[in-house]
Amino acid sequence: MRRLPHFFAFVFLLAVSTALADGPRDNDPKSVRPVPRPGIKPAGSGFLELPAKLKALRARILKVSTSKNPAIRALIPDVEIYYRAVHDALTYNEFFSAADVKKAHELLAIGGKRADQLAAGQAPWTSQTGLVVRGYVSKIDHTVQPYGLVIPKTYDFTATRRHRLDIWFHGRGETLSEVNFIHQRERNAGAYTPANTIVLHPYGRYSNAFKFAGEVDVLEALGDVRDRYRVDGRRISVRGFSMGGAACWQFAVHYADRWVAANPGAGFSETPEFLKFFQKETLNPTWFEKRLWHWYDCTDWAVNLAQCPTVAYSGELDIQKQAADIMEEALEAEGIDLVHVIGPGTKHAIHPDSKKEIDRRLASIARAGRDTNPRHLVMTTWTLKYNRCHWVTVEGMGEHWKAARVTADVTGRSQLKLATKNVTGLKLSFSPGFAPFDVRSPVTVVIDGESVEAPGPLSDRSWNCRLTRQQDGWRVGGRVGGRDGKLRKRHNLQGPIDDAFMDSFLFVRPTGKPMHEKTGQWVESELQRARIHWRKQFRGYARIKDDTQVTDQDIASANLVLWGDPQSNKLLARLVDGLPVSWKNGKVSIGKQSFADGGHMPVMIYPNPLNPRRYVVLNSSFTYREYAYLNNARQVPMLPDWAIVDLSTPPGTVWPGKIVDANFFDEKWSVK
Repeated sequence: MRRLPHFFAFVFLLAVSTALADGPRDNDPKSVRPVPRPGIKPAGSGFLELPAKLKALRARILKVSTSKNPAIRALIPDVEIYYRAVHDALTYNEFFSAADVKKAHELLAIGGKRADQLAAGQAPWTSQTGLVVRGYVSKIDHTVQPYGLVIPKTYDFTATRRHRLDIWFHGRGETLSEVNFIHQRERNAGAYTPANTIVLHPYGRYSNAFKFAGEVDVLEALGDVRDRYRVDGRRISVRGFSMGGAACWQFAVHYADRWVAANPGAGFSETPEFLKFFQKETLNPTWFEKRLWHWYDCTDWAVNLAQCPTVAYSGELDIQKQAADIMEEALEAEGIDLVHVIGPGTKHAIHPDSKKEIDRRLASIARAGRDTNPRHLVMTTWTLKYNRCHWVTVEGMGEHWKAARVTADVTGRSQLKLATKNVTGLKLSFSPGFAPFDVRSPVTVVIDGESVEAPGPLSDRSWNCRLTRQQDGWRVGGRVGGRDGKLRKRHNLQGPIDDAFMDSFLFVRPTGKPMHEKTGQWVESELQRARIHWRKQFRGYARIKDDTQVTDQDIASANLVLWGDPQSNKLLARLVDGLPVSWKNGKVSIGKQSFADGGHMPVMIYPNPLNPRRYVVLNSSFTYREYAYLNNARQVPMLPDWAIVDLSTPPGTVWPGKIVDANFFDEKWSVK
């Protein structure tokens, strides 16, 4: 590893706001402090005046929403973020100090000004440089979400020049409500503001290390920025510190081909070793928890950084230096020498001289730009969720949550060499103009020692080829993505349960009488909990409909989360015969396993029999619970594709009851 310390006699430390977990005090699932903590109602702070101001802003937003100009209506999220920030702080008791109330008044004033400007057909913030806060409507739960921008003063709104963009992931903040986030983004440019560079500060839906819905928030916010500003797609980088450093590692290894560079600082890069080292936690995971750690354990994906130039940072005395150290070991095993800038004598902060060195390196990388079509690449994945790197897409795996790997080399004008592991289907694709092959000749593909012949490029120099592994070897053509009418795990339809909440979802509430009073009570309690905790931890409103109100459009556009049993939930009764679970003869069964239905309930994810392009989920929201809120490294999936819950054990801070059986479906969505 290239360690790059900087020693000067006098230094000033650039402090980075962070809130660390409490260490061993946060290791008891029976005594979990609330995250976020309960707020206050400070007397004499202007708290009592907020409802009237909030109501007035709502009226102004509604007035603008009647505009006949679609361009004006499209900008309403830029106003609504201010309303929603204050509304939620009031409604859910999330003012944590008198200063927060003052901030709320300031945000309402900005929101009101923007609403009036829109009503007059104006939107000056859309052509503003410096600090700008904007909003978009998320596909996940249809709520408006905020993000912050730093637009360089050199940005010319009338020119065609495209700009470098850095994504900055913030640190952990248990009181980082929307009020505090937006107020911060209105006033603080952040740790890095490179010249001629747009900096995007995603909210990430609070304090989840930008995982799950937080991950999608980053991608949606980036998409919104690219729609509104001229961004150079070859010069987008990911950067962060503390919890944001953890996010940076995750985005770098999962989406390595999208970034010109990655700059992770501190944080954590995997779950088990970090919790033992930082949290002093004794771990006793189930076998499926250990498998699911592969989702966000960046050490398992380290080779992908061969496609993403990486400059890590740590303070010399920072306990969270462990993140880069363990990544160093993983990268060394892949023959990659990690550049690691060390802040001398520094704890959990960014040293100013290290900052200069990092900026110098990233500026140089950005000038080179991202290589969009490398002739050599190597990638690994553990799930079809992250199945693409440049011109290689993994379309089928032998088994999920075991490492799949592809090494690809263009070896001649008409030859391509591939080596794979745990891969059953590949798509190779070069966009028009980029195919490196002779248009007059077929392409010889040598894959795992076999030689197959594929058609040559088209006249526009584009080339697409599918390869599928058959019993007798690899063949050109075919498809493992499930379009033959047979179910297959494929990208964004591969599980586990938590994956359903990274896209549009709808809670479907039962209106009938449950088969058993006990199971009905559990369902009602877990549904209520799911609604509350989605708002608390992922900062949105879970959409809920009665089972009798679900429309064909809902079935087409959303993952359906069905609560109850076939007797209580009419929609579940309609499709249960297409699921690998049954309620018969007093038993609830999955595969060959059966349990008394009066004391057990299934949780599950499966392709929706009414729309196999979407999921159906039974009786579950995201699967980590209160205990995981205390440390971001714990915020990983807790359950696989299906599980049976024994209700004789009450729900707790780790599990929804006692898990008596659980497993993954195989690649054909069959019970193992």
